[in-house]
Amino acid sequence: MVIVLKKDISIEEKLNLANFLGENNFKTNEVNGEEKTIIAAVGKLKIDPREVELQPGVESVIPISKPYKMASREFQPQNSVIEIPNNKKQIIRVGGQRIISIAGPCAVENREQMMSIAKEIANSGACMLRGGAYKPRTSPYSFQGLGEEGLILLKEAGDKYGLPVVTEVVASEYLQVMEDRGVDVYQVGARNMQNFELLKKLGKLNKPVILKRGLSATIEEWLMSAEYLLSSGTDKVILCERGIRTYEKATRNTLDLSAIPILRGLTHLPIIVDPSHAVGIRDKIPPMGLAAIASGADGIIVEVHNCPEKALSDGPQALLPQQFDKLMRDIEALAPVVGKSVIHIRNENNSVPTTVDATENKPNKIRCAFSGKQGAYAEQAIGRYFDSDAEALSVDSFRGVFQAVADGRAEYGMIPIENSLAGSIYDNYDNLSNFEDISIVGAIHLRIQHSLLGVKGATLDTIKRVYSHPQGHSQCVKLLSEHNDWEKIASSSTSTAAKFVADSKSVENAAIASSINSKYYDLEIIQEGIEDDPRDYTRFVVIAANHFIKENSYDSLVPNKASFMFCVKNETGALYNCLGVFQKKNLNLTRLESRPIAGQPWKYWFYADAEIPSSEQKSKEYIENILNELNGSAEQIRLLGVYSEANLSV
Repeated sequence: MVIVLKKDISIEEKLNLANFLGENNFKTNEVNGEEKTIIAAVGKLKIDPREVELQPGVESVIPISKPYKMASREFQPQNSVIEIPNNKKQIIRVGGQRIISIAGPCAVENREQMMSIAKEIANSGACMLRGGAYKPRTSPYSFQGLGEEGLILLKEAGDKYGLPVVTEVVASEYLQVMEDRGVDVYQVGARNMQNFELLKKLGKLNKPVILKRGLSATIEEWLMSAEYLLSSGTDKVILCERGIRTYEKATRNTLDLSAIPILRGLTHLPIIVDPSHAVGIRDKIPPMGLAAIASGADGIIVEVHNCPEKALSDGPQALLPQQFDKLMRDIEALAPVVGKSVIHIRNENNSVPTTVDATENKPNKIRCAFSGKQGAYAEQAIGRYFDSDAEALSVDSFRGVFQAVADGRAEYGMIPIENSLAGSIYDNYDNLSNFEDISIVGAIHLRIQHSLLGVKGATLDTIKRVYSHPQGHSQCVKLLSEHNDWEKIASSSTSTAAKFVADSKSVENAAIASSINSKYYDLEIIQEGIEDDPRDYTRFVVIAANHFIKENSYDSLVPNKASFMFCVKNETGALYNCLGVFQKKNLNLTRLESRPIAGQPWKYWFYADAEIPSSEQKSKEYIENILNELNGSAEQIRLLGVYSEANLSV
């Protein structure tokens, strides 16, 4: 059963409840959620549940009908997210809105092999390194693995490239040496799925465990095995579909992708897919990996080998590094379709390109990414916000800014969030929801002064096409309406538009952009001040990865702004009740936007900005207390940032 505790339960009441449950032969596990604290009580129900409900500090008791208790959605309605740290102080989260990829050879063979493969997969976007040190094989004469030496080589390669290591535990007697050698994630193979004694000992370690489905196991049997792990002490269980045995012989096994949506309804545990063991044929692995992501999997685990024809184990089902690289690129393209993003490992050794006028790299400077080319308004905002302390990193899109920050190629990112005339930049609201490891750390207002730019000889009469970001077009409607014959063509940024016009060398093309671009790209200013309203401002926010925020703080100003997002319950007056919390707490909301939640039809995120009263000395604590009270009316809440906002208008 699930016991929901009252918010004001005392320590004494909690201890008395634990003693009461223990006397009745219940094993318990406390789970602290965002909204509620619950106790999972597992055992034979020999007492009336109402007796439990009458205990001091208990709010309600929910019986669990499934044979698996702690793995069920009745136990935990929200999806679990399992956190796995690497040696670069980055937290890899399995579950939620991110897609993970685990890659590496079937077996650790030698140091050169592991270093080469680790480098290749890290560059392609893998976030964990797999490799077998102990290899139980069908034939006793096959390669059985390097044992402890293999663990050492695996860990060395993983640490070099910031990849937590995953390896299979085949027997309980190997647990101690695997602990000593720093294994980050333990994999239970299909043959051991129902090795309950092993599962019980492994669960006591409280380490992340990938539990593969048995060759002929039903979904319920699989979840019962997960229950052994959960009830033994760990709450970090990841399910892995790796194909089941059927009558079909065209592939090694039959990949049961239908298990993914079925599991979503039955369990809160993260789910990944192993297409390598499922199909066993190299060229069939990428399409099944993509299908797994499309089916809702939280990630994939695949075998990669730099020379599969010489592999000591499972060479035919190992991808070549270039095949894995293409697969990751395809997953990157697919991720937004399913409302997710791909997690990457930060690589401090990455060579970072700078803007086009940079003459030298200055590694002592922090890097701030922006979307567009040199001369973009975002680049100007970087200069204003950081003064001369930051080096601007140009990327191709808003999403690219977020990815650069998540990957560690840039410490900060500068993104536009709204314009005083054209309204919100919705792409970036969506990016904030998808990149859950990124927060807002600062903001500025920048005055936008548009000019019409063209090559030498271009005039209002020669122009036929006007390039700009859609926001640029929408901010200069008056001029464009006077020239209805001009074709309006969208660009990823105003500076990108300016560069394109310069490269085209055509008097028929013009760009709406900042006048500073005329200097960078040798363009003529055809007309200045073409924005519809001189009160044209864009609000930019500065973003950073959460792990970086904990260790660094650029902005020393007192926070005066907070941003957060929440989802309301599907009931009458839910939004009204949420807004009532802000009114009660006298919190001034300066902005409230709604965006649909990907994959959840007719459900919306509400994005809110709020002013923090100057009298509040503990700004973050003040906002967190308000959001805690909001829990009663909202389903999900995420604090995006508590920060200072500067108003730079010149």
